[in-house]
Amino acid sequence: MKIRPIRAEFGSDFMRVIHLIGGGDTGGAKTHVLNLLKELNQYIDAQLFCFRKGDFSEDAAKMGIPIEVIESGNPVLGLQELKRRLAGQKVDIIHCHGARGNLMGNLIKKHLGAPVVTTVHSDYRLDYLGRPVARLSYGTTNMVALRRVNFYIGVSDPMTDILIERGFPADRIYTIYNGIDFKTPIQTIPKAEFLKSVGMDWQEGDVIAGIAARLSPVKDIPTLLRAMKKVCEKNSHLKLLLAGDGEDREKLENMAKELGIADRVCFAGWLGDINSFYNAIDINLLTSLSETFPYSLTEGTRMHRATIASNVGGVPVLIDDGVNGLIFQPGNADQLAQHLLTLTEDKELREAFGERIYEKASREFSIDRMVEHQLEIYESIIKRDARQKAKKRDGTIICGAYGHGNAGDDAILKSIIQSVQELDDTMPITVLAKNTQSIKKRYRVNSIYSFNLPRMFNAMRKSVLYINGGGTLIQNATSHRSLWYYLFTLWLAKFLGNKVDMYGCGIGPVWGNKNIRLVKKVLDCSVDTITLREQDSMAELESFGVKRPKILLCSDPALVLTPSSKLDVESYLKRHGLASNERYLCFMLRTWQGFEDKAPAFAACADKAYEEYGMTPVFLSLNIFHDTAAAKKVTQYMKAPYHILDDWAEPELLIGLLGRMDAVVSMRLHGLIFSSLSGVPLVGVSYDPKIGSFLKYLGAGSCMELSDVSTDALNDAVKQAVQQLSNREELLLKAQKLKDVERKNIQEVAQLLNLSQQ
Repeated sequence: MKIRPIRAEFGSDFMRVIHLIGGGDTGGAKTHVLNLLKELNQYIDAQLFCFRKGDFSEDAAKMGIPIEVIESGNPVLGLQELKRRLAGQKVDIIHCHGARGNLMGNLIKKHLGAPVVTTVHSDYRLDYLGRPVARLSYGTTNMVALRRVNFYIGVSDPMTDILIERGFPADRIYTIYNGIDFKTPIQTIPKAEFLKSVGMDWQEGDVIAGIAARLSPVKDIPTLLRAMKKVCEKNSHLKLLLAGDGEDREKLENMAKELGIADRVCFAGWLGDINSFYNAIDINLLTSLSETFPYSLTEGTRMHRATIASNVGGVPVLIDDGVNGLIFQPGNADQLAQHLLTLTEDKELREAFGERIYEKASREFSIDRMVEHQLEIYESIIKRDARQKAKKRDGTIICGAYGHGNAGDDAILKSIIQSVQELDDTMPITVLAKNTQSIKKRYRVNSIYSFNLPRMFNAMRKSVLYINGGGTLIQNATSHRSLWYYLFTLWLAKFLGNKVDMYGCGIGPVWGNKNIRLVKKVLDCSVDTITLREQDSMAELESFGVKRPKILLCSDPALVLTPSSKLDVESYLKRHGLASNERYLCFMLRTWQGFEDKAPAFAACADKAYEEYGMTPVFLSLNIFHDTAAAKKVTQYMKAPYHILDDWAEPELLIGLLGRMDAVVSMRLHGLIFSSLSGVPLVGVSYDPKIGSFLKYLGAGSCMELSDVSTDALNDAVKQAVQQLSNREELLLKAQKLKDVERKNIQEVAQLLNLSQQ
């Protein structure tokens, strides 16, 4: 990766970033900053300013990092000295770490005229746990300083989620994961020699579990000791090695004695040779109550060590539970003990987990990937900062039936956001939604409650584009109010000066002559472009007499999403007790008028599929709030075994999961759309014209009205679907044609914004 010079257009050969940090940092924050700066200076000019002399500054100097130390406990004097040392220098970004760094970054930013970004390495509310004076002083100062920073970087998605929950702006938060060096050969001393050096009593055949952690409350070592007690009662070969020191050490040593396991536990203190520590252990542990993305896990993966960790922070991003490691709930000693016992007694499983987690970590969490991502963040910050200063009006507002827990609507929104960001990667995006928090967390964009009219009005005054996004919004079969709401937002957006686009949508049915005239008037007067997802919607618009907007036939935005990896799908199947080599018939049902009377017919069809084709019925909920109720109404009549999958999952995972089904019976439109992407034979059950319209546009599958559902009709449709299993490639080609025309949706947006689109 050779990317310098990065920013010649800003008047210098290299991007210049200054990093500000207190200098007393230890653990993961220290490792992250030093490793990052060492690598960054190969590509940009990154300089470190430290406000305390000590181990941190000395280690930075030894690593060849450009560092200057300003020893002043007084922030005013420190600021004066920092200004003096930076006098006449061009700084593009001020990058802060920790409480002191955040304070100084805010004090210097006006002088330098550069944006400030801070990396949040841990939950700032827990940083001074057990230290009330420090929490009151440093903690309070940090909380105030954090609110005045321009951009944020969370070390793991859960850390970013915490920031969003606490009201930090979702569209100004980036996420990065700690990375380590997997390329440089690791030097260690022999296991026996190392264990002897730390004073551990060890015999051949013993299994050593190890944890590298500060001995403080947040690391929850007491839970580990209680779990050790339980395991030692069943297996005499497990030993525990703790690398680390801290305020709780004496208390923990006394606890080990009280539990009667002092001879099984070795407190090694701080270790300079951490690689030899990981080389000596068999199981790597993390028991914390709170973390971001701890280095102690990735450092263990370099040595191919099996891992058990508490379900905190970004741990699930690295560990696929039961696939490459084991996860337990924080504070659950019984669950931790069971995991320890499992790995203690199964050497083959330890080795398999060790190899699998090494493969994933080395691919996704290397130092090279971390640096590459950090540089991408810097470039984005510079572009966004310049954009904010240059433009008075900017941004896109997306409106639809979002935040209601429906996977189909989620897929539409995700596709639209991705497409807009591909078109313009720094475009500010705001989504009008019911559940704004879920939108902010999932998509890292701004979100406004759908009926917060003052905020909506203010946002539309500043935006340049309004997207009425996907789905069948212009209809009143379910509600007159929703039709009027969406028509009002179209009118308001145009009235306030926006380009207006209806993106990959469905139309109708609209009942009532007054409503039809209202639809025609608003669409003709307020909409610039309409792209439709199937032919019946085109016919509906023609019947209304809508003529002024540019109207094109495209397809549903969700068609461009790609399935999750095979590993992710396998992990999901395993968690839910589904074998990857079995046959399955998937039902995606929903409650609707008349459905309850048809439940016995669905049940009989499911039983027959199991008996005749060996296909286990699976009931998949696309709307986690409603579809499970429909599934339960069916399963109460069934005799065959079945699975109900009703936990929330990303659309890409659902697409991958549906690819494992042999046939699909769906009342959900996006159940059919997701399944078509894998060429799965389809049976549609229509409660709404959009079901039949999609299957007709696709040119595949069969469809029946809900009112026509019977046991015989369903059995015949499933039989026909089973006969289509050999034609999956043909079905895939039909879906590909719809995927190809979907690109017209974003191409029309590009034309509205006068942007190029590949």
